[in-house]
Amino acid sequence: MVVGALVTAVGWWAIRRTRRPRVPTIDVAAKLRLAGTLDLLAACLRAGLPVSSALDAVADTAPPEVGEALRSTAGLLALGSGPERAWSPVRSIPGLGELAAAAIRTSRSGAAFATAAANLAELLRDELATEAEERAERAGVALALPVGLCFLPAFFCLGVLPIVLGLAARLGPLF
Repeated sequence: MVVGALVTAVGWWAIRRTRRPRVPTIDVAAKLRLAGTLDLLAACLRAGLPVSSALDAVADTAPPEVGEALRSTAGLLALGSGPERAWSPVRSIPGLGELAAAAIRTSRSGAAFATAAANLAELLRDELATEAEERAERAGVALALPVGLCFLPAFFCLGVLPIVLGLAARLGPLF
């Protein structure tokens, strides 16, 4: 058991030493908040609000950078800017290019744009679920080494070895 614990400690140290810290690629809270904002935007559009009013209404629920872009777009739409110019602040936000493209495409109909916003929110949640599943699988793989190095020798020493030695003692005189 002592050898198993020692091997586990050395293995853990070696893994920690060789692994580089992974920078989180996504901010889960911000993505969930953005998905909620897109759901609210879709609900506002389905309820009949004009696009500029809907954007202004949901801007406070979005992450700060996205909220500012939504307010800018709402202001430009309210002033009568063309769709290309008005949606440029939203298009500059990573991950919202698809929303801006859908808004430009459907600049005459709020219903189709509401569907695009809801679909993008669902896509964001699916990405988060996939990322969470991948992290859980990586954790399972990382736990296999210490468990195998510690419990397998203990199981062998305390479970299998006494049985084999007991059987060998009984069968020993036959050979």
